[in-house]
Amino acid sequence: MSSPAAPSAATTEPAAVDPHDYPDGLDAGLLRMAGVCILASVMAILDGTVVSVAQRTFIGEFASTQAVVAWTITGYTLGQATVIPLAGWASDRFGTKRLFMGAALWFTLASLLCSMASNITELIAFRIIQGLGGGMLVPLTLIILTREAGPRRLGRLMAVLGIPMLLAPMCGPVLGGWLISAYGWQWIFRINLPVGVILLLSAALIFPRDRPRPSEAFDFVGMLLLSPGLATLLFGISSVPRRDSFTDNHVWIPGLIGITLITAFVLHALYRTRHPLIDLALFKNRAVTLSNSAMFAFSVGFFGAVLVIPSYLQQLLHETPLQSGLQLIPQGLGAMLTMPLAGTLMDKRGPRNVLLVGIASIAIGLTVFTYGAWQQAAYQPILLVGLVITGIGLGCTLTPLSGSAVQTLAPHEVARGSTLLSVNQHVAVAVGTALMSVILTSQFNRSETIRTAEKLGILRGKFGKHGAPAPSSHHEVSADFTVRLMHDLTHSYTLVLMVAIVVVALTLLPVAFLPNKPPPAGKRLAVH
Repeated sequence: MSSPAAPSAATTEPAAVDPHDYPDGLDAGLLRMAGVCILASVMAILDGTVVSVAQRTFIGEFASTQAVVAWTITGYTLGQATVIPLAGWASDRFGTKRLFMGAALWFTLASLLCSMASNITELIAFRIIQGLGGGMLVPLTLIILTREAGPRRLGRLMAVLGIPMLLAPMCGPVLGGWLISAYGWQWIFRINLPVGVILLLSAALIFPRDRPRPSEAFDFVGMLLLSPGLATLLFGISSVPRRDSFTDNHVWIPGLIGITLITAFVLHALYRTRHPLIDLALFKNRAVTLSNSAMFAFSVGFFGAVLVIPSYLQQLLHETPLQSGLQLIPQGLGAMLTMPLAGTLMDKRGPRNVLLVGIASIAIGLTVFTYGAWQQAAYQPILLVGLVITGIGLGCTLTPLSGSAVQTLAPHEVARGSTLLSVNQHVAVAVGTALMSVILTSQFNRSETIRTAEKLGILRGKFGKHGAPAPSSHHEVSADFTVRLMHDLTHSYTLVLMVAIVVVALTLLPVAFLPNKPPPAGKRLAVH
């Protein structure tokens, strides 16, 4: 066993620095590059939302079950988790342009394979392959934009990037439903083909040429520990909604294996290698540590709430999935209003105060929504007000939180820092989804009324996507039973939302210690 030596020149010196400072404004070249990254991000986000809409279609088309069909989503997530840890090293080794184009081509060809699947097994396998391309694209967009924008323009640029990324989830269910009904489920994948071709041509013409530089040795042992560890951990966590408990063998065994492999990677990265797959030494940077801590807590709480809100609208207000999706538009509009301002303030004054306002607004908005949820349909306007306030806070949170995690890094650290943030967020979202699903399941199991309703078929299936209750179906029952059922369902959802609010509020603790001044302007680094 060799002990770590002093860092080599490859890790201490940035490469290919241009003698000119970054411009203060968002120039046309930078916006063109951002446009390519936006197209890649929107393609990946839309693909996830339209596949979620197609779950019932897959069950009928392939004569399968919900548990099996759910793997079209889980498999994609596991594919992403496998390659995300490689993104930092690969972008340094091969260059961001060629790696971006390779990932886009991979994703596009995998989409074609998905559209040609003849059975559910093939579709799941092709979705895992597709996730390998999507998992590489996600951190690459942040790496490219961070390097090209510099620390003083990153907030404004990410605000521009964030608006279409907020629109994509809202448009996804509508687009997916229309494609499936008008042309068939294959077209939710075929639509990626022309987009992928445009993406490849745009990247080839707009992205600057890669400039090779000496690369660090590849951490093969780290890859064998971290990639399978993340995939196994996420598999265990993703199984929670279907197994109803963290103590089920299908949950805790893969979860324990994943944690063991990740722990072994941490020890390996700290004590056995000079150039780990993910540089844990970045946690010596106070802003990186605080930002990643805040991102984890925020993702657990907020995305846990995102799981519950559409389910509440469908279960208690008897809305269709499309109607519940349309109800979430005010949240997206609120975020779009504040995101550009938040990016500008982050560049001028640092991330702390913007984040404090944003997270507090999200907690307030979710509280207002929870109050409206407790009062049920009579207070539906309050629900919409709560969603607008939540959206306003979201616009002040997403950009500064992601930006603060990489804004203070040296140019040569950006790739590894972006990879670290992506891994952290993926794990946090899975934890938040599983946690809220287990709480909701536990509440349902405690209610005799809900259990009776499920036995009578009043609730269409025990759970829908990600463990959320499916919409109610019309059934002949007594008025008293209906009142008790609505009360117990409301109580269950309210408790989950309150837990989510507390977790989101905890994000204020690490955020309060973030820097409250903009980073130095820095120098331009050629995109690799």
